[in-house]
Amino acid sequence: MYNNIRELLDMCESEDMPLWKAVVENEKKLSDTSEEQIFETMAKRYEIMTAAAKRQLGTSPNPSKTMINGLAKGQFVHAQTGGLSGSFLNRVMAYALSCSEVNASMGKICAAPTAGSCGILPAVMVGVAEERMLDQDTVYRGLITAAGIGAVITQNATVSGAEGGCQAECGVAAGMAAAAVVEMLGGTPRQSATACSLALVNVMGLVCDPVAGLVQIPCAQRNASQAVNAIISADMALAGMPCIIPPDEVIDAMYQVGRMLPCALKETALGGIAATPTGKKIFRSFFSD
Repeated sequence: MYNNIRELLDMCESEDMPLWKAVVENEKKLSDTSEEQIFETMAKRYEIMTAAAKRQLGTSPNPSKTMINGLAKGQFVHAQTGGLSGSFLNRVMAYALSCSEVNASMGKICAAPTAGSCGILPAVMVGVAEERMLDQDTVYRGLITAAGIGAVITQNATVSGAEGGCQAECGVAAGMAAAAVVEMLGGTPRQSATACSLALVNVMGLVCDPVAGLVQIPCAQRNASQAVNAIISADMALAGMPCIIPPDEVIDAMYQVGRMLPCALKETALGGIAATPTGKKIFRSFFSD
């Protein structure tokens, strides 16, 4: 059993087990669930994630009125050209945007850790699995790692934009995804924790300012950018870069920063880009009745 990242890493090192295995052992004790059942749950979650990541890439228009309709398709088409950041990262961004479009139209998504950040983990998992041709069990182990990291952050801080800003939603999702990638690519438990820390450091202080109070703009774009944050954070950790501040201290710092943010910057749509003249105009157009 563990209550924070330090205790989780101690468990991994004392028992000589990968991070995903420590999370599984903990979950078995907490929920009286078998390892096989946990993997079956991950398979179901991944199926939902994959469907959402791919749904808006084609020609079929989104049936709902949204501000972000068509963003995923445009990014996916751009990925075919390679773009400045390469076809892989552009494809990952398209997957994240697709999930955001599905969420905005009340489609089926996997809120990991939240609906507003639902595109980050799927985009990274699906993108990396395709890029490296990983088998399903490897992907599921990555998802288990992400779940374990997310559970620790939820216990010790927050994943609510209304409480901690977008850093607590998209930032935590990026941290979860970064840790998962390291696990999937054969990194150590400590490297997974480092990747999570780096992702959180990169997004520290990010506010939650949804235009018109809807989880669309800038939420969709932040899903795309934080999916990329997860990947570069994983790469830095795999390259041996340390995060000088211990993971638990980074998580606590994120939580304290979130508590210091004014209410106008925590999901109320009273500040940030939501409060711009154009943001207010969009609000009026959506709720004119």
